[in-house]
Amino acid sequence: MKLNKALLLLLAFSLSAHAQKAKTSKKIKPRNEFVTELMGKMTIDEKIAQLVQYTADGTITGPKSGDNFVAEIKKGNVGSILNATNVKYTREIQELNLKNSRLKIPLLFGYDVIHGYKTIFPITLGETASWDLEAAKLSSQVAAAEAAASGVHWTFAPMVDISRDPRWGRVSEGAGEDTYLGSKMAFARVKGFQGDNLYDINTILACTKHFAAYGAAEAGRDYNTVDMSERVLRETYLPPFKATVDAGVATFMTSFNEIAGVPSTGNKFLVNGILKGEWDFKGFVVTDYTGINEMVPHGYAKDDAHAGELALTAGVDMDMVGGVFLKHTKKSLAEGKVTEEQINDACRRILEAKYDLGLFEDPYRYNDEKREASTIYRKEHLDAALKVANKSMVLLKNNNSVLPLRKEQKVAFVGPLVSDEANIIGSWAAVGDRTGYAVSVEEGVKKLITDKSKVSFAKGVEIKDTKKDLMKAALDNARNADVIVAVMGEFENQTGEAASQTDINLPGIQKEFLAELKKLGKPVVLVLLNGRPLTLNWENENMDAILEAWFPGTMGGDAIAQTLYGVNNPGGKLPMTFPRSVGQVPIYYNHKNTGRPYLGAKDAEQKYKSRYTDSDNSPLFAFGYGLSYTKFDYSNLKISSKTLNANGTVKVSVDVANTGNYDGEEVVQLYIKDVVGSVTRPVRELKGFNKILLKKGEKKTVTFDITATDLKFYTLDMKFAAEPGDFEVFVGGSSNAELTEKFVLVN
Repeated sequence: MKLNKALLLLLAFSLSAHAQKAKTSKKIKPRNEFVTELMGKMTIDEKIAQLVQYTADGTITGPKSGDNFVAEIKKGNVGSILNATNVKYTREIQELNLKNSRLKIPLLFGYDVIHGYKTIFPITLGETASWDLEAAKLSSQVAAAEAAASGVHWTFAPMVDISRDPRWGRVSEGAGEDTYLGSKMAFARVKGFQGDNLYDINTILACTKHFAAYGAAEAGRDYNTVDMSERVLRETYLPPFKATVDAGVATFMTSFNEIAGVPSTGNKFLVNGILKGEWDFKGFVVTDYTGINEMVPHGYAKDDAHAGELALTAGVDMDMVGGVFLKHTKKSLAEGKVTEEQINDACRRILEAKYDLGLFEDPYRYNDEKREASTIYRKEHLDAALKVANKSMVLLKNNNSVLPLRKEQKVAFVGPLVSDEANIIGSWAAVGDRTGYAVSVEEGVKKLITDKSKVSFAKGVEIKDTKKDLMKAALDNARNADVIVAVMGEFENQTGEAASQTDINLPGIQKEFLAELKKLGKPVVLVLLNGRPLTLNWENENMDAILEAWFPGTMGGDAIAQTLYGVNNPGGKLPMTFPRSVGQVPIYYNHKNTGRPYLGAKDAEQKYKSRYTDSDNSPLFAFGYGLSYTKFDYSNLKISSKTLNANGTVKVSVDVANTGNYDGEEVVQLYIKDVVGSVTRPVRELKGFNKILLKKGEKKTVTFDITATDLKFYTLDMKFAAEPGDFEVFVGGSSNAELTEKFVLVN
């Protein structure tokens, strides 16, 4: 379903009302002419300075380079500043820079605006659970408007890494395990951040990260090694990156990991070969934080100078915080280790980005304090955050229709996160306020329930603490309730960067508290606030209902309350598989078959199959899974032809009926299996989805088009092509879709 039209119109007005109208002509010369002329005046030191980014005071995700950024600006040695926000501060730094820049070249200000700037939206993984591309675009649009109003020119998002390992904390920042869904989301987010014209004052540069395959880090451990075939790299991990190039993304960021023994920051094959060569990317490439320096402990460079040479030669254009280009590149040039052409190319790309933002025309065009004050936390932005948070909710279980709650019921709300504002907005929450603006579940419920005697609130336990001193009061409260709602999960910093875990159960004694609540004999609803798939075997067996709310952002408490009480009917679907245990990881729906595939109950007595002896192979909750308060029936799957020609189209249609008692949204999903290939193919792959709204009793026909392009893969000889042969189609509400048809691709 598309976002509410009234909301979209209101937001469109909001985002344009405080912006200068995007222009097609500037007061200065055309870009190529302007940049060429400027570079003709620049010394080699001034060119190298454009390749240098230093950090102001702010979030530190690694060791600083050790130099004072103010001192370096005064020397004219910096082209970009990281972690400087707000109009007053960025103006002061820009003034200092222009005072000391011989050619008056403006600084570029970058900041991690991942899922909101001040108004925080659901974490990216949660937003992806909406399967709503307009929602993803809208949240990035609002984030860009607020960041731009606060003096920020550039965000380090979207993060498009595919990952099948929930131990990796950074799954919270991405779109999950699927290449197709991830590519669609990546495209939408770039369009949200950058709009149609970077000169528009409400847009900022997007940065696709982390190039590449960072989400495949061994053992799910951050910054770790990656090793895979080129086929897997190209088929699974690179398509979302290519999607952002197609969307016109302005910048790329290299990843911390190595691939096949070569760190990404020094990887010619990746940066110059694929990104700038095959894909003809015209923007600039920045490292991740001290990524160049880190090639030394990787064992790929003998020292920082050597690392800088490898990075520049590979196609890296800007050094994030490492200080390597500033300290060593001029000497490397004199020694013939790098070329002036490489320096010029990097410098030009960075200057072109500054030109596109209009900074040469007016270096202070992002420094309007009145605009900043009128843009941050605008009502329309908060309304959008609530709408997207509602769309991100995934109902995992709902026995006996415990949900939605009824306002006349007496409900005990318990758990460590029931009154929380600090964690609910998640990690990488930019400058979002963790107190004051963020809405807790308790606040959200109290807005809905006028009779306060019907609700009570008590922690019972802390997130990780093993003390039980709070438990008794919460249990006493719950004894008098008709229904118990336990709001549980993780600390916000348990996911995100440097937050890998081997244990993905509910932390602390939260499960023990749930067991005590269950003994009361009342229905128990579990609401989860978390940034990764968790192992929930016990919870699934013992809880009456489970709502996956992720970290839903500034308006999260309102969204959870509205969903619990039926104001919002949850329509989200999982973007990542939930394992039964961490021993199944990595786990994902589009795996390959083996020569001895395990068929579940049919093979229960068969030992010599690809199976576990202590667990079923299947996940606890599959990719694409999610319930609703209503019921959707699929029927009448049709295919327009049993034969698909190389230049033709086959139409697949299915009837979807809402046979329940509520209006609701359903994500209709199309999967395809290539039965036989020159290399083995996955058991099924997502190739289309359509989110629809069905009124109670309504039925719609959903149609998908399949062409040969949808069937392409990297064949035995590494050609990207579709091979003639048999294909199976599956349509339904999850990756376990059962309705099936067949067709044949012919030459």
